[in-house]
Amino acid sequence: MCGICGYYSFKKEISSKNILEMNNAIRHRGPDDEGFWISDGFYGKSFSGHDSTQKIKENFPVLNENSSKIALGFRRLSILDLSEKGHQPMLSDDEKITITFNGEIYNFKKIRKELEDLNYQFVSNSDTEVILKSYEEWGTEMFSKFDGMFAIALIDLNEQKLILGRDRIGLKPLFYFKNDAVLVWASEIKSILKNEFIKPEINWNGVYTNFLFQTTLAAETCFQNIFSLEPASFLSLDLNNLTTSKQFYWSFPSVQDENIKEEEAVAKVNQLLSESVKEQLFADVPVTSMMSGGIDSTLITAKSKPFKDDINAFTISYQFSESEVENASLLAEKIDIEHHVKKVSDDEILNQLKENIQHFEEPYSSLEVLMNAAEYAKNLGFKVVLSGNGADELFAGYSHSLKLNKWLSIRKLNFIRHFIFTNDDFSKKVKNYFSQDDMLDFFRQSQVGMKPFEAKSVFVKNIFNSIQTDLKNKKLSEAKDYQGLFEYDMKYSLSSHHVFRDDLSAMKYGVEFRYPYLSNDLIDYISSLPEKLRYNGIQNKPLLRKVAEKYLPSRILQMPKRGFSFPLSHFIKTEPKVRAFIVENLESLKKRSFFNSEVIDEWWSNQKNEYDCVKIWQLVTFELWYQKYFENE
Repeated sequence: MCGICGYYSFKKEISSKNILEMNNAIRHRGPDDEGFWISDGFYGKSFSGHDSTQKIKENFPVLNENSSKIALGFRRLSILDLSEKGHQPMLSDDEKITITFNGEIYNFKKIRKELEDLNYQFVSNSDTEVILKSYEEWGTEMFSKFDGMFAIALIDLNEQKLILGRDRIGLKPLFYFKNDAVLVWASEIKSILKNEFIKPEINWNGVYTNFLFQTTLAAETCFQNIFSLEPASFLSLDLNNLTTSKQFYWSFPSVQDENIKEEEAVAKVNQLLSESVKEQLFADVPVTSMMSGGIDSTLITAKSKPFKDDINAFTISYQFSESEVENASLLAEKIDIEHHVKKVSDDEILNQLKENIQHFEEPYSSLEVLMNAAEYAKNLGFKVVLSGNGADELFAGYSHSLKLNKWLSIRKLNFIRHFIFTNDDFSKKVKNYFSQDDMLDFFRQSQVGMKPFEAKSVFVKNIFNSIQTDLKNKKLSEAKDYQGLFEYDMKYSLSSHHVFRDDLSAMKYGVEFRYPYLSNDLIDYISSLPEKLRYNGIQNKPLLRKVAEKYLPSRILQMPKRGFSFPLSHFIKTEPKVRAFIVENLESLKKRSFFNSEVIDEWWSNQKNEYDCVKIWQLVTFELWYQKYFENE
């Protein structure tokens, strides 16, 4: 929906040039309007910006050179209540509470009715105003009432508090930097880096986990002292004594109802998914559905039709995606909806390659197609896109889940690794396999990033010795069953990886992705089901398939699981321009003395399987990340 940013300078007032530059760095997130609010900590004043609507400029002066301790910035992508009444930063009636908010609260109408019954008056139809009045009534207890995706920054001058909050799953990003002089936050790190207090430094611990897990595990980022506010948490800062506290307001339900029968569970999931789709179709702008051709996205599209007869859908076509496009077209024909297909050519990928890689704020391991999808949706005139993301994590959709029972049965043989003394590639892989002592290790192994021994070999010695390679603090509950893997998939695969990339991809083009599979009620219900209904170790997504049988052609149900990304390995082998691009950046990287040049050369020269390209791509994207955020190239 939007982008937010802000800071509180503890010791002195600083120039508003900071908030202007921070807000401009995330202009792509909200091209429809912008707004500012600055304060000395006791009184505040609202300002417009150069990109504000004419009516907003008539009501508030344009922010130029000013000084303040506190500043809030906002970029608006108008989705609900397109009028100026939805403008942010939004103030309470007494102007003592100010809020900026990015996202959507899908149950805001229900909460609004509850507040109206408590005699609250509303002047807009926006969910932002509902959040503001929810805070007035319930304080931080409001977070547990919200069903949606959100990042919230709130200043309460009455209570002298600053509060940052994030949704349960982390669908909307919120990053922050804190030292003894300042607290800075924003929807994207590139905004935080515009603040005068901050000089970017590499967090090698974050880079290490990024290489192992294909993403940096929250709360860390690849930048020193810049953190991701964890999902389902809020951070409070006391403006008087400058102390901070972080609280979690939700966790996965731990009690499971063993008496639920499969037929009952299928009916309930079907009902909850329908309710979620209906809620997430609500917008004051056109909505479309992104279909990859698999079960997850086609089911969302099929369930949208009864609630929105004119629903559109689109599919991105690229090399080797022919069967997915055919399946998406089959479903579109069956339910009689308009279906757009966009063929993404190799040239389009190449022309935007460096720019798109550098838009991400960390190294990564695949060739994303989501930016092409977001750009196409925008060109079609859509601001809101329904996505099937989240179904794999929620319903055991990944292939690694099918390997769980085997690992649980043979992990008692892990002592074998101590008797492997040879050092050839095969021996290393066997030793690595028998080094999966806990669920975190099993999850890490499934992510197809660098193996720990590979990461150790590629870092130069002095950097590797500075890294905290013991990842015990990243462990979750470590339940020795599917529930344990489920938590890792939800927190690290989904929250730290997929939705983070989704948000950056979509908001680059001012488009909002929505996730019907990730409603509060659906997550709570699935979490409470016995393992036998959620996971059988034989077939992925067994429960969701039962629901989908009523809606989808059998051909779609039989399609094997595939990721939604460009075929990187094939691209590297067959496209000379990509190989040249890789060589150029690897040569640049080798000059930096961060990584072992001999190992880089060996990896590049000896790619024996389709996954060997992943660690090469991680190094290339590291180089481009470094150029962008440390050398401004």
